[in-house]
Amino acid sequence: MARSGKTLSELFLPSGAKSSRPQRPRSVADSPAIQAIWDVICTIPRGQVSTYGAVARAAGLPGRARLTGYALRMAPKGIDLPWHRVVGAGGRIAFPKSSLQHREQAKRLRAEGIEVKEGHVNRTYIADLDPI
Repeated sequence: MARSGKTLSELFLPSGAKSSRPQRPRSVADSPAIQAIWDVICTIPRGQVSTYGAVARAAGLPGRARLTGYALRMAPKGIDLPWHRVVGAGGRIAFPKSSLQHREQAKRLRAEGIEVKEGHVNRTYIADLDPI
């Protein structure tokens, strides 16, 4: 039996009908949620930080703090995201203390005048973000 190259839903839906299942973006950059998170991260002012959860809420994605981390991980090298301005809950740098990423984030934050003590940023540096 020859394969038609169609999905099961295409084979069993009436001709011209569309599946109610949303189409997956072709790449991460095509995802509106990821784009919204990147847009919010770009609004974090120099000398301030925000948390993964606050970024997600400002992007209209409450409860999706892990998606913020995923969006940062999947960001193409060509875009200039201020990734170092995103910290964990309570101002904690999320990377392991002995990691190169932890040291790099702390270095970048200090270069912007943000105090970093024992892997934590003082709450006074945490910005309130407006929804986009």
